[in-house]
Amino acid sequence: MNIENNTVLITGGGSGIGLATARLLSEKGNVVLIVGRNEQKLKNAVAGSQNILPIKCDITNPDEVLGLVDTIKEKYGGLNILINNAGKAFAYLATDENANAFEKAQEEVATNYLAPVRLIELLLPILRTKEEAAIINVSSIVSFAPGIGVPTYSATKAALHSFTQTLRFSLAKSTTVKVFEVLPPLVDTELSKELRGDKIPPSVVADELLNGLENDEYEIHVGATASLYKLYLRSPVEALKVLNRMN
Repeated sequence: MNIENNTVLITGGGSGIGLATARLLSEKGNVVLIVGRNEQKLKNAVAGSQNILPIKCDITNPDEVLGLVDTIKEKYGGLNILINNAGKAFAYLATDENANAFEKAQEEVATNYLAPVRLIELLLPILRTKEEAAIINVSSIVSFAPGIGVPTYSATKAALHSFTQTLRFSLAKSTTVKVFEVLPPLVDTELSKELRGDKIPPSVVADELLNGLENDEYEIHVGATASLYKLYLRSPVEALKVLNRMN
């Protein structure tokens, strides 16, 4: 996949993995549209950059998403790379009676799974018209082995992993749209501030994302995800124990 001179949309682009990826892509002559709910945060993120452009949008709001798609068509003439990066995570135990698990699950499912599905559905007609196009879904190490401290987040990333696989095989039969998945371990971002454990910088994920994209590596296992995946293939139970540091 060519990683230069594209038009790229990144959800959750105002910080973390999204912003780190946007900065790398902008250095390679891409026009990068970053999406987020906080307009001031987006403006701060793009300060000093000519190739990164902010668009305020809540990707869980259907009307705002339709407006986003119209803006992409009318103002930017479409795009050829979509990066579904925005995420939501709550730390709690499924056994905690005071966790408000259902309410939290609604937010996580809406952001982590339903929003990417909606964006893909709405933007796929545009992507299909491009000579070269890609969809990149950012999932997680917990797609393989769930983290007991983030039960619904784990479930949404497993769902996104499954959806990404089916989308990849479906599109490969009839289009030139490539489908990638980035699976990082715990990353030092706002999303993970409630979570304990070793965290890698967002820049590491961004580097691996671009490298995987350029080399058509459709499942990009970042950092510790690579070793956990190998363990998972041998023993899902052991992978679950290792991820959760169980005995």
